[in-house]
Amino acid sequence: MTSQPHDDLTGASVLITGGAGFIGTALRTTLARAGARPVLLDDLSAYGPTTLTLLGTGPTDPDLTVGDINDEALVRSLVADADYVVHAAAHSSVHGCTTDPQTAVRSNLTGTDTLLRAVAGACHVRRFVLLSTAQVYGHGAPHTPRPEQPGFFTEEQPLDPLNIYANSKLWAEGHTRQLLGMAERDFTILRPFSVYGPGQVPKQGAASWVVAQFTMYAALGHQVLLNNGGRQVRDFIHRDDVADAITLCLTTPAASGQTLNLGTGTQTSVRQVAEHVARHFPDAEVVDAPRVAQDPLGACADTTRMRTVLDWSPSAAVADGIDAYVQWVRTTPNAIPDWMRAETSTSRINAWRAPTPQ
Repeated sequence: MTSQPHDDLTGASVLITGGAGFIGTALRTTLARAGARPVLLDDLSAYGPTTLTLLGTGPTDPDLTVGDINDEALVRSLVADADYVVHAAAHSSVHGCTTDPQTAVRSNLTGTDTLLRAVAGACHVRRFVLLSTAQVYGHGAPHTPRPEQPGFFTEEQPLDPLNIYANSKLWAEGHTRQLLGMAERDFTILRPFSVYGPGQVPKQGAASWVVAQFTMYAALGHQVLLNNGGRQVRDFIHRDDVADAITLCLTTPAASGQTLNLGTGTQTSVRQVAEHVARHFPDAEVVDAPRVAQDPLGACADTTRMRTVLDWSPSAAVADGIDAYVQWVRTTPNAIPDWMRAETSTSRINAWRAPTPQ
């Protein structure tokens, strides 16, 4: 594999698959600030028009090509003009992948293969960055060097994906190493932990993205449901920090061939998130609920390698980030989708039960 670092992104074309999504639009902003030319590819299937507008994109976005990642001719033409490629496209909801595995396979496996083959044949692409997920660790066996320290996941430990989404991402990691390794193309694999921030809108039936969920349900006067009593722990990293890290990965020589956790190294329980949100909504009712199928118990990221390779650390504290998200929802009431307004606690719990693949 030949590393081709390019410290200055000015004028560089960066193709972002899934570019109209929550992370993709944040990355577009960060890259534009760095002088790069972001090119977005997205089929616009993840969100409705209101959410896309909130994310600053839509069918008329001049940076966006509306298309399918499985359209080989389209993908090859976009890669042909790209200096860097960031692969963020995925059928990304655990619930969505479980209920519709056919779409998960087509998007997360076949689509990834289509893109990787295009990159493998493009010697001018300086680096490919794959967005994987911390879900590849599953429940794992978090390292706990001392009893008083929180458990953390390291990049080198055994992986144990619990659901179709996580398994598809683990496959994408291996396929990236194999195809681009054989082609001697430069790549970096990133495992983001729990990404949150303004612009995030929950997906129907999904139990993830608890900062967004809890805030929106509390704002509606609905119960805040803590599946498993909120005992799961997460490492919440702000969307803007993730965009900064991805941008650094494009040009940092030491990131070549690396697999990096993207997190803060700070452990926060789901219950703590609910309690923090409830301080903003004194009438909010926090209620224990059954554990969601295929939901990892969690741990925080071991960020040693990330901090060393990128010479960088996240800047947003989770408490401040939650406060900012609450403020965003209060000033952007149309961010709350209509399906959330119509839900009941019973309908939400029923949606969380282990779904049957169709």
